[in-house]
Amino acid sequence: MYLRSNRRFKDGKEHRYWSIVESKRCSGGKVVQRQVLYLGEINDSQHEAWCRVIEAFDEEARQSRQLALFPADRPIPGHAEGHGVRVRLAAMQLHRPRQWGACWLACHLYEQLELDSFFAACLPDSREGTCWRHILQTLVCYRLIDPGSEWRLHRLWFEQSAMGDLLGEDFSLVEKNALYRCLDKLLEHKGALFSHLRQRWQDLFGASFDVLLYDLTSTYFESDPQEDETDKRRHGYSRDKRPDCPQVVIALVVTPDGFPLAYEVLPGNTSDKTTLRSFLAKIEAQYGKAQRIWVMDRGIPTEDVLAEMRQADPPVSYLVGTPKGRLGKLEKSLLDLPWQAVRPGVDVKLLAKDEELYVLAKSRARVDKERAMRQRQLRWLWARLKHLSTMSLTREALLMKLGAARAKAPAAWRLVDTKVDPQTALFSYALNRNKLRQVRRREGRYLLRTNMGSQDPAALWRFYIQLTEVEAAFNCGRSIINWSSASRPTSSSPSWPMACTSRCAPGSSLWQPASPHEPCSTNSPPSRCSMSTSQPQTAAP
Repeated sequence: MYLRSNRRFKDGKEHRYWSIVESKRCSGGKVVQRQVLYLGEINDSQHEAWCRVIEAFDEEARQSRQLALFPADRPIPGHAEGHGVRVRLAAMQLHRPRQWGACWLACHLYEQLELDSFFAACLPDSREGTCWRHILQTLVCYRLIDPGSEWRLHRLWFEQSAMGDLLGEDFSLVEKNALYRCLDKLLEHKGALFSHLRQRWQDLFGASFDVLLYDLTSTYFESDPQEDETDKRRHGYSRDKRPDCPQVVIALVVTPDGFPLAYEVLPGNTSDKTTLRSFLAKIEAQYGKAQRIWVMDRGIPTEDVLAEMRQADPPVSYLVGTPKGRLGKLEKSLLDLPWQAVRPGVDVKLLAKDEELYVLAKSRARVDKERAMRQRQLRWLWARLKHLSTMSLTREALLMKLGAARAKAPAAWRLVDTKVDPQTALFSYALNRNKLRQVRRREGRYLLRTNMGSQDPAALWRFYIQLTEVEAAFNCGRSIINWSSASRPTSSSPSWPMACTSRCAPGSSLWQPASPHEPCSTNSPPSRCSMSTSQPQTAAP
């Protein structure tokens, strides 16, 4: 192997881009270079460092040279005389290969956030010598590099990583029960941890906390309902369409950059609209009073809470979505107002009413998406109804099949008028063109309301679109692994740290369930977990 450079002239200046390449001799004596690693532009000291890595130093000649390796049972070819070395391949063994680079980088990020010094004071070693801060650092690095369950960390990942070498620990660091107990020890430091991370994010990235995005999701468990009244696993409204399973509700407050400021694990029967008031008080108590803008999806705030936000001192600004029914009430007032372009493909109308500003946004991309979805559903439903009309069915069987078609295409069903004969298995269907025109007029449009009358409409639209970042934060763990097989044998209720950010910063993703391919613990009760988010009705940015 050797270093090879490629020259490029840009803006009257020569640039050199370096790569590590390997020469491979092919048939016919042809030599082909294989690029092993692209280095980009490097300075002289970096160039010398890479030369020391890929070259061997000859002590007799007092100089560096490149070597070529050949099997010991073959003679060295003539072209390699002087730099060929014969190796006994049969005697070579590979012992415990480990992942080093990712572990080192994760530990470096952990130290950049000063989490090592923060938890050194919060998690002292036990009398038995258990180093809780190193266990936690291993858990955080594991979540960042290869998310999975604590059981998988204990059984597989630790032996395949260099965390033990980097921390100077052995396998006792990942004893199974210690991993679970470490998570329980974090709960009392949750508020201090968020205050610490907020300061570090501000120092490192200049993060702003003027705009807060608030959303909720749920996680369900395939387990028996808990009889303990203090257990947070309860039956409630299921976003996953699994009302048969107990669940917990997770509320998260993040910045538009994806930095979490607070989270809470709530009982599974908690209503979304009852959570906002407590979170307003929680953020104010922890971070003080300030001019903040709360961005939320429809269904979270109530009229009473919004009135309290407007009357607070200082007033708390908000930007929320509104149900589609309110759009119908304001449609006449909005009809004569002009559209204002806030960015290519996005137009808004502004209506001031009752101390609030209503923003009707129209996204051409969202129009195309919703129209395609509606057309696909309507085509399928029309073909299904046509097929049912040719079948010989009893009246009961016909009603069952019509109900199944309605459940599969609910949006298209509202556009079709169906009538079933009360005595026979005959029915008729027709397209309701008035409803279709109304739906077409509203496709790709959504109504926002705010008490920030002086804000730029483009900024208001951007704030609300950033709610999709919250959805991405909820889904970042699930995009890597499927949420399943979650069990906590040392806790009576699911209250462990469960925050995940779109930046996936070390320390922010403290708990994730296992992936489905992982082995189950014989000491843990059978339980499965899944996660779902409520998607905001917004246009894609």
